[in-house]
Amino acid sequence: MDSQTTPKEQELGDDGRRRRDFVRGGFTLGGAIALASTASAAPKDDHRAAATRTHTGGKLLVRWLGGGVTEIATPDYKQIAYGDAWIWNNAGWDRFGVKKPPEYASAKGFVDYVASKKPDAVFVLLTHDHGDHMGDYFEMLKALSDAGLPVKTTGQSDMMRSERGLVPKFRKVGLDPSKIVVNGGAGMNFGGVSRHGEMTAHLIPALHSNLCCYPSAGFILDIGGVRVYLSGDTDLFGDMRLIGERYKPDLGIVCVGGGPFTMGPQDAAQASAWVGVSHAIPVHYAHNGLVLGVEAGEQYRQAASHVAPSLQVSVMKPGEQRLITV
Repeated sequence: MDSQTTPKEQELGDDGRRRRDFVRGGFTLGGAIALASTASAAPKDDHRAAATRTHTGGKLLVRWLGGGVTEIATPDYKQIAYGDAWIWNNAGWDRFGVKKPPEYASAKGFVDYVASKKPDAVFVLLTHDHGDHMGDYFEMLKALSDAGLPVKTTGQSDMMRSERGLVPKFRKVGLDPSKIVVNGGAGMNFGGVSRHGEMTAHLIPALHSNLCCYPSAGFILDIGGVRVYLSGDTDLFGDMRLIGERYKPDLGIVCVGGGPFTMGPQDAAQASAWVGVSHAIPVHYAHNGLVLGVEAGEQYRQAASHVAPSLQVSVMKPGEQRLITV
């Protein structure tokens, strides 16, 4: 008897073995058909498409608003994204001796400024709930929404949709989370996607804390043909290499302030090398006395020149704007 023939099949002889082989063959064929059917019916994997995208190039306007906050826009301002939401109360201008311009000095000035651009979409990306990232978040969303501007926000899903997260705070200022937060109020989690206008955001990990006790995050933002890595507040961690391999970002907006809270210039330079961006802007420094001062930007540039010599670095002052072309 062969090694796969049971005593019962041996009793049945050749007919039994033929039945055995037929049944096994049927399972194999059925499995193959099921797998083929599943593969053909499966939705497109956004991350796989993201990782294999073709770089067609694009242009962006990036303005640093102090601390870890940035304004990112297409050159025609039809698509505008804000990396976090600490605007008119932002204390990151003072140590540079730069006076905050009217468009960032008050809620009214800010809304008038955004409205003057006539955007098709305004996307507010919230990395986490610390005050230097969301200090003006609810008031900003409310003011933009009341002005009839096409604003949406996104962030980590449990923080966005939970009664123990931000939901009561949305309601307190008169905002309906199901309308102001993308995906019907759900936001997104790691592995998820948010879209608003012609912008697409993926949530990525950051090694940091959060007052609501939900995970802090960073973002990969597609806007204007450019893929932007927004680190949020984070330390250096090994999976930054995976972020680079998976998403292949062009521009990095990277925290460099060091002190008690995040990675400093040297580690931020290493992070930029691992993520693989070709252009980087250092942020999240000089906005309080516990982080590095105005020198941190140049320290980051010097560190990057050693670990990523081909990296183009734009060191800015709050309020300055750069046209980024990739």
